[in-house]
Amino acid sequence: MILKRKIYKKLLEWKKECQGKKALLIEGARRIGKSTICEEFGKNESIEEVSKKGIVIIATGPLTSECLANEISKLIGEEKLAFYDAAAPIVIKDSIDMSIAFWGDRYEQERGKDETIEDWNSRIKDLKDQNYINLPMNKDEYEKFWNELSSAEVAKLHKFEKREIFEGCMPIEVMAKRGIDTLRFGPLKPVGFTDKRTGRRPYAIVQLRQDNKEGTLFNLVGFQTNLKFGEQKRVFSLIPGLENAEFVKYGVMHRNTFINSPKLLDETYKLKQRNNIYFAGQITGVEGYVESI
Repeated sequence: MILKRKIYKKLLEWKKECQGKKALLIEGARRIGKSTICEEFGKNESIEEVSKKGIVIIATGPLTSECLANEISKLIGEEKLAFYDAAAPIVIKDSIDMSIAFWGDRYEQERGKDETIEDWNSRIKDLKDQNYINLPMNKDEYEKFWNELSSAEVAKLHKFEKREIFEGCMPIEVMAKRGIDTLRFGPLKPVGFTDKRTGRRPYAIVQLRQDNKEGTLFNLVGFQTNLKFGEQKRVFSLIPGLENAEFVKYGVMHRNTFINSPKLLDETYKLKQRNNIYFAGQITGVEGYVESI
């Protein structure tokens, strides 16, 4: 309590003397309460109070703290600032079985209606280093994969369970539970491809997209997931061509925090309802770092 009183007094002095014109660096050993006291100070010395004394710029991003997010929510009059989405796993290219996999973009790789097998094989043999590596599946392979995916164990989400999930980044296991054919009309849609082993359209297809400049890593397109890491390895290795795949990164859930900028901000990123409050950073809805500078 002595430490809390002393540092809190220093924070109040800094606030009064600097009037938001200078940053404050708090140093000290680990786990002595630096973050806790800052959060407490933030609760007591709100954006609303600070904004009465001049211009305020709220610069934050997708992992905005709950305390600050609550303040922003009160300020703009909207409850929901965050949704949860998921990232897809990444594998090493050289661990993909290329006797099953093939290169090609949708519709470009597909065998033409009047194209002979010989002409088609001649045309696609030069399709290398395209945007996607493709893994075809027959009906039995797909249904086995779907059954295992639908019953696989997910990581415990705690507070996430009651939060919103972004539809465009829905975990593949959630999508699978909507029905056995949902994936075949979504990320595993086979339209526009021909299985080089059969000369016919596959029952389903998994696409992998280059994930680094060197082309040594590929991510599983549409495979955002919250499965436990062991389950990801087990289930995704059922995909033909990934039986011996080396996973360098597994999929995870993560939070994105944002405001409805078109509704709330003007062209200078100023809050329309408050002339002295501006927003900056990815909380405004931009994606990536360049736009946030």
